[in-house]
Amino acid sequence: MSSCCTSDGSCHSGAAGETATDGTRTVYAVSGMTCGHCKAAVTEAVSGVDGVLSVDVDVDAGRVTVVAAQGPDDALIAEAVDEAGYRLTGRAA
Repeated sequence: MSSCCTSDGSCHSGAAGETATDGTRTVYAVSGMTCGHCKAAVTEAVSGVDGVLSVDVDVDAGRVTVVAAQGPDDALIAEAVDEAGYRLTGRAA
Protein backbone atom coordinates (compact mmCIF):
# COMPACT_ATOMS: atom_id res chain seq x y z
CA MET A 1 0.00 0.00 0.00
CA SER A 2 1.39 3.40 -1.01
CA SER A 3 1.21 6.48 1.19
CA CYS A 4 1.96 10.17 0.75
CA CYS A 5 3.69 10.13 4.13
CA THR A 6 7.31 9.27 4.77
CA SER A 7 8.51 6.90 7.46
CA ASP A 8 9.02 9.85 9.83
CA GLY A 9 5.35 10.84 9.44
CA SER A 10 5.87 13.92 7.29
CA CYS A 11 3.96 14.43 4.05
CA HIS A 12 5.25 15.38 0.64
CA SER A 13 3.79 17.08 -2.42
CA GLY A 14 2.20 15.21 -5.29
CA ALA A 15 -1.43 14.37 -5.90
CA ALA A 16 -4.39 16.61 -5.25
CA GLY A 17 -6.21 15.89 -2.05
CA GLU A 18 -3.12 15.26 0.04
CA THR A 19 -3.13 17.02 3.37
CA ALA A 20 -0.07 18.98 4.37
CA THR A 21 0.51 19.22 8.09
CA ASP A 22 3.23 21.90 8.04
CA GLY A 23 3.77 24.99 5.98
CA THR A 24 2.30 28.38 5.26
CA ARG A 25 -1.35 28.53 4.16
CA THR A 26 -2.25 31.25 1.64
CA VAL A 27 -5.60 31.79 -0.08
CA TYR A 28 -5.70 33.36 -3.54
CA ALA A 29 -8.60 34.76 -5.56
CA VAL A 30 -8.67 33.30 -9.08
CA SER A 31 -11.07 34.34 -11.84
CA GLY A 32 -12.30 32.31 -14.79
CA MET A 33 -12.86 28.94 -13.08
CA THR A 34 -16.28 27.42 -13.79
CA CYS A 35 -16.09 23.61 -13.67
CA GLY A 36 -14.28 20.44 -12.64
CA HIS A 37 -11.84 20.74 -15.53
CA CYS A 38 -10.88 24.22 -14.27
CA LYS A 39 -10.30 22.79 -10.80
CA ALA A 40 -8.09 20.00 -12.17
CA ALA A 41 -6.09 22.35 -14.40
CA VAL A 42 -5.37 24.86 -11.62
CA THR A 43 -4.60 22.11 -9.10
CA GLU A 44 -2.11 20.48 -11.47
CA ALA A 45 -0.46 23.78 -12.43
CA VAL A 46 -0.06 25.11 -8.89
CA SER A 47 1.02 21.71 -7.52
CA GLY A 48 4.00 21.90 -9.88
CA VAL A 49 5.39 25.04 -8.23
CA ASP A 50 8.50 24.33 -6.13
CA GLY A 51 7.75 24.27 -2.42
CA VAL A 52 4.00 23.72 -2.76
CA LEU A 53 2.82 20.98 -0.38
CA SER A 54 -0.90 21.00 -1.17
CA VAL A 55 -3.51 22.81 -3.26
CA ASP A 56 -7.26 23.06 -2.66
CA VAL A 57 -9.40 24.71 -5.35
CA ASP A 58 -12.92 25.99 -4.59
CA VAL A 59 -14.38 26.76 -8.03
CA ASP A 60 -17.64 28.22 -6.68
CA ALA A 61 -15.85 30.68 -4.39
CA GLY A 62 -13.06 31.42 -6.88
CA ARG A 63 -10.47 30.56 -4.24
CA VAL A 64 -7.27 28.53 -4.36
CA THR A 65 -5.70 27.57 -1.03
CA VAL A 66 -2.00 26.79 -1.21
CA VAL A 67 0.12 25.29 1.56
CA ALA A 68 3.82 25.82 0.92
CA ALA A 69 6.93 24.76 2.83
CA GLN A 70 8.03 28.37 3.07
CA GLY A 71 5.81 31.35 2.26
CA PRO A 72 4.64 30.81 -1.34
CA ASP A 73 6.14 32.91 -4.13
CA ASP A 74 3.10 34.90 -5.31
CA ALA A 75 4.69 35.55 -8.71
CA LEU A 76 5.30 31.84 -9.34
CA ILE A 77 1.77 30.94 -8.21
CA ALA A 78 0.33 33.65 -10.50
CA GLU A 79 2.44 32.39 -13.41
CA ALA A 80 1.21 28.81 -12.88
CA VAL A 81 -2.42 29.97 -12.72
CA ASP A 82 -1.95 32.09 -15.87
CA GLU A 83 -0.35 29.17 -17.74
CA ALA A 84 -3.38 27.06 -16.83
CA GLY A 85 -5.58 29.68 -18.51
CA TYR A 86 -6.95 31.54 -15.48
CA ARG A 87 -6.16 34.79 -13.67
CA LEU A 88 -4.90 35.18 -10.12
CA THR A 89 -6.40 38.47 -8.93
CA GLY A 90 -4.65 38.64 -5.56
CA ARG A 91 -4.66 37.17 -2.10
CA ALA A 92 -8.10 36.55 -0.64
CA ALA A 93 -9.07 37.80 2.79
